[in-house]
Amino acid sequence: MALNPHDHPYLVVGPLLRYVGDTCATVWVETDRPCTVEVLGHRTRTWGVHGHHYALVVVEGLQPGSETPYTVDLDGARVWPEPGSAYPPSVVRTLGDERRLRLAFGSCRRAAPFDRHSLRSVGADALVALAQRMAGGDRGAWPQALLLLGDQVYADEPSPALTKRLARLTDLGRRDGERATDDVRDEILDFEEYTWLYHESWRTPDVRWLLSTVPTAMVLDDHDLRDDWNSSWSWREEMQRKPWWRDRVQGAFASYWVYQHLGNLSPETLAEDEVYRQVREAPDDATREQVLADMAWRADRHPGSARWSFVRDLGRTRLVVVDSRCSRRLTPGNRAMVDDPEWAWVEKSAQADVDHLLIGTSLPFLTLHGIHHLEGWDEAVAEGAWGRVGRRVAERLRLSADLEHWPAFRRSFDAMVRLVQDVAGGGRPPASVLWLSGDVHCSYLARARVEGVDADRTTVHQLTMSPFRNPLEPWLRLGNRVLERPRVVAALAWLARRAGVVDPPLTWDVDHGPWFGNGLMTLVVEGRTARVEVEQARVVAGVQVLERTHTGTLTR
Repeated sequence: MALNPHDHPYLVVGPLLRYVGDTCATVWVETDRPCTVEVLGHRTRTWGVHGHHYALVVVEGLQPGSETPYTVDLDGARVWPEPGSAYPPSVVRTLGDERRLRLAFGSCRRAAPFDRHSLRSVGADALVALAQRMAGGDRGAWPQALLLLGDQVYADEPSPALTKRLARLTDLGRRDGERATDDVRDEILDFEEYTWLYHESWRTPDVRWLLSTVPTAMVLDDHDLRDDWNSSWSWREEMQRKPWWRDRVQGAFASYWVYQHLGNLSPETLAEDEVYRQVREAPDDATREQVLADMAWRADRHPGSARWSFVRDLGRTRLVVVDSRCSRRLTPGNRAMVDDPEWAWVEKSAQADVDHLLIGTSLPFLTLHGIHHLEGWDEAVAEGAWGRVGRRVAERLRLSADLEHWPAFRRSFDAMVRLVQDVAGGGRPPASVLWLSGDVHCSYLARARVEGVDADRTTVHQLTMSPFRNPLEPWLRLGNRVLERPRVVAALAWLARRAGVVDPPLTWDVDHGPWFGNGLMTLVVEGRTARVEVEQARVVAGVQVLERTHTGTLTR
């Protein structure tokens, strides 16, 4: 952490506007020292872990449908907005018209500079482009919420700048040699190093203002811990033998809880959260660190001990964000994307009198068809459909090709289809059920036809947007296109059936895409009508911009 040349506290990260309802909001900050944080007349004291200091300020008494500029004071001194900022004041825009919503979403953002080389190699940053457009544009077009569907940080692939920082620590003997083995020498290992990832990603001036003004919801995915995280039982067995695994798990979950998870919760849920109570009431930093370390280790060993899934009601639209990474059941012969207690929570949360049901899951539910059949075949063979040799081959393929999306967990895939049938079969079904996803580094829109669901009453779509800034390599783009060719799809479907995979009671078409560039997707709701806008991030005359790729209506 940088030394503070001033006598008063300052903001290290933030402010981040997180939960916003009709009359309340939460604002998250990291400061350089213990202090009192004030936002719109509401004060709270920071709490510390591992030499870092945090606060989540709950602001209440706002007016529905209002826009309120806010500032941040630390120990009575104004620290936000920063002097000379080119951006407008940060504001809290509460929910008002319950039938209208603009929700932007996507995933996968690598931290990289904005010099000519980086812009050429990893492209424009969709979030930077969004911030710059918002700063000078029509506020009516601002998103009311931003959903970040995983891989906000890359613990296993840190930036070149952080890799050099890690190497310096290793050379100086400040990293434990028993933990920093060759396989993770250039990776993030503990809580302190995880904070570097968030600092690097969230302190970019454009993104910092964006996150201070647009409410955000976030969920974890594999790179928050490591690529292929919880892809299979064999992967876990191998990782748990690593000398660095426990520190990595504790750093990943503790930092995720602090930087991402807390802000997902409503003030009412925060008031009931036992870990949050223990952290705030702990007598010292060491006790807080132990509380978070214990929570993190339990969350990995016993996923039912923590719930990373959450719900947000955005007027007449309900967003159910599903943890499709930590809550998996990996037992051979009884695999599930979401274990039984978590799935029971999802089923309960999806039952609501709403116009639109959004199911946020970092991994797409409906994939490109070739991938769907390949993953179904691979799971069946890895479970023994073609004998011992087939099991070994399929397990290796699963890990090398990242075959771990919903079609690779057919029990959970079929349960999700039944959930949609149940939700759409009620007396007043939603006008749409939409899966919002990221992860796959390509974007597409797919329309589904589900047996027993009247498409004139409820339309069902998969909306996948990825990445914000982390484009797929050309050879992988080609692979995705090949897997969607009719003859390849037919061959893979035949293989899956030969392995005993039964076709699900739904079909789907990828109507638009795939697109492979950096970008952003926005869902626009007006009553029971839902539209989608797809934008790609470009560099035009040296400026990062968003250009419209597609717009279309989802509901009938």
